[in-house]
Amino acid sequence: MIDGVQTYGTDRSSSMAFGVSTVSFGKGQNWQSLSDASGQTERDEKIVFNIVENREILRFDKTPTPFEVVNGRPVQTPDALASYNRKRTVFQNQIREKMRIAGKNEVVIFVPGFNNSFEDGLYSLADIWHFSGRRGVPIVYSWPSGAGGLFGYFTDRESGEFTVFHFKEFLKQLSQIPELEKIHIVAHSRGTDVTTTTLREMIIAVRNQGKNPKTTLKIENLVLAAPDLDFAIVRQRLIAEGFGAAIGQVTVYMNRGDSALGISQRLMAGQRFGRLTQGRLKDADRDIFSEVKTVSFINVEGVKGLTGHAYYRTNPNVLSDIGTIIQQSARPGSPSRPLKHVQGNFWTMPSKYPF
Repeated sequence: MIDGVQTYGTDRSSSMAFGVSTVSFGKGQNWQSLSDASGQTERDEKIVFNIVENREILRFDKTPTPFEVVNGRPVQTPDALASYNRKRTVFQNQIREKMRIAGKNEVVIFVPGFNNSFEDGLYSLADIWHFSGRRGVPIVYSWPSGAGGLFGYFTDRESGEFTVFHFKEFLKQLSQIPELEKIHIVAHSRGTDVTTTTLREMIIAVRNQGKNPKTTLKIENLVLAAPDLDFAIVRQRLIAEGFGAAIGQVTVYMNRGDSALGISQRLMAGQRFGRLTQGRLKDADRDIFSEVKTVSFINVEGVKGLTGHAYYRTNPNVLSDIGTIIQQSARPGSPSRPLKHVQGNFWTMPSKYPF
């Protein structure tokens, strides 16, 4: 409990929960001033968020659920399958009702990164949803990050691997709602590894079923902000495995001055994708990435802050750009996204970026 409000810690759970959080926007601000802030590239003051209530609606059964081996394959027991189907129906009906209220058959999902608490994820999602014009149903996928301490990074890294199964189940149940048309995902830092690992496995599975992952999974936009990913792994997923072709549009925000990713790079001994710039690519890599037409790489200049890692939310230009992507699925260089073209699908967002 925090100030009388139910919350969630960093311990791993074998069961996936679904609920509704109520977040208040602003301190002494009325609805009109908050609405006006959605279109601003700079804020006169920081918008204050407060959690009013967290209400858990249902909790799925612990995994792995009871199963039996039939013809060499594990199959859920009838009771376990019936329980899963009942709870899936409750979850999907809740999303249907929220879409009806929103007036859009879309969802916006935020996946937080390393050392982010449950509250951090909610506040970031509230900001993103607000700047995207409150489009669709906002959902934060909270996983057990935020371990802290000397070895917290490695704990969170393994918790990210732990949560992939549940994230797959969540996205599968979501995409199976017939009325749902578009899914927008914004992932930050280690959350980008959780997201791309999950989507990679789902894309492979869908293709093995002879289906089109773009229409089956319904991922319209995938935003990777300050991705804490090994560049060599990204090359494999985007190119060799055809990851990008399975999604409507992938946008990657990078900042070469991201010191948090600099520490990660030293710890993991692999070039972090979020610190890469077009100038540091080899000619062969530059040619390869230019062929991935659905993926755009944006170098963000003039990033402020202690580590330069949370600019997806603190930099109003980036936040506005993300909002435009969700609202319009606009491509870089279009009138609503006047980014500076560098080469191929590499772009720059100057510190003074007119919207």
